[in-house]
This record gives sequence, structure tokens and C-alpha cells, in this order.
Amino acid sequence: MTDPAEPTPRAPRADATTHAATAVPTAHAAPPDRTTVADGTAVRHDEHMTTDADAPFRVSFVCSGNICRSPMAGIVFAQIAADAGLADRFQVESAGTGDWHVGEPADERTIAALAARGYDGSRHRARQFDPDRFPDLDLVVALDRSHERVLRSWAPTMDDAAKVTLLLRYDDAWPQQADVPDPYYADRHEFDRVLSTVERACRALFRQLEPAVRQGAP
Repeated sequence: MTDPAEPTPRAPRADATTHAATAVPTAHAAPPDRTTVADGTAVRHDEHMTTDADAPFRVSFVCSGNICRSPMAGIVFAQIAADAGLADRFQVESAGTGDWHVGEPADERTIAALAARGYDGSRHRARQFDPDRFPDLDLVVALDRSHERVLRSWAPTMDDAAKVTLLLRYDDAWPQQADVPDPYYADRHEFDRVLSTVERACRALFRQLEPAVRQGAP
């Protein structure tokens, strides 16, 4: 959710609540080769992975208020991993750059769109992204470029800033589109369309990560 009247979010205080929603715990991976995503950017998925082979690959999906797009992405990605038998190799969470909806459920239209396709979004509660999470994460996936800019400005180190990427960078179906549209001010049909975009992009992201994660599987 975005609002033209809302200021650019500020980084939460150091004592702010940390975020670990939609968790699918345990296990890590050996690195794949350098790959190229839809916009031609070369990405190494091993650059931010921990050296502990027993640790999960930790990914956070981030939008504005954590009630529409990022809950969709976190829930969808976790289900994709589970369907592939890799639920214990990923730790998946979602958060927002703003604190406007902290503690609230996902938007009812998000929950309805997810439920119509067999996903359960009923347990989600909105969280604000905590910059202190950066060292513990392998990948921070922004849903649009405004989130990408905020997250990189919050990153405590250059290495942490390099963990931030855009979801649609992984999907070659959208070569001219960088942002997942914000459905907040639209109708339920737009939520369905956004979910389709998120599903396709999450599958593409999972395909990028899967080889490395499987190499680390016992």
C-alpha cells in the first residue's frame, strides 16, 4: 500500500521489533554459477549465502505496508519451496518499509485472492522491515523500485545493500517492467492480476535459487 501523502519511511529504531513471518525453516546450499536475470544483470546467488551448510537460505519480501504484495510473495514462495520438497531449506519472511499497518492482517482482498488459489494468508500479520535483519538475510526482494531505494538506503554495509533486488528482475516475461503494481486502491480483480504476476516471478526466482539449495540438501 502506498499513499502520495505519506513521507518516505525512516529506518526503524534499533529496538524495533524484528520480522520473521511466513517462516519455512532450516538448511543452506552450495553456490551455483553466475546467472543472468531478465534485465541482463549478472547475479551470483552464492555471494550472500552463509557458509553454514545446515543453515536455510533466508529471503525477505518487502513492499510498503506488508498487507498486499509482499505477503503474497512470501506465502507463494514458501509454498513453491514446500511443493518442491525444500520447505526446510528456506526461511521465508515478508515485511513493509512503513509502519502504518504493523500488527494488522493482510488486506482482505489479498487473503481472498490467495485463498482462491489454495494459499492460506489468514495468519499473516504486518511487520515493518528492521535494518538489523540485514546480516541474517541472504536476499531481500523488493516489490518495486521505491522499496528497493529505501532498503538500500537502510543497509548498514555495501554487502548488505547488494542483497537487495527486485522481484521482477527474475522474470523474463516482464522485460520492460520493474515494479509489481500496487493493487491497494484498485478492485479485487487487480489483486488477482497482481497475484498472477507474483506467482510467475516467484517461480522464476525459485528456479534461480533451487540448484544451489539442492546442492546443500542432505
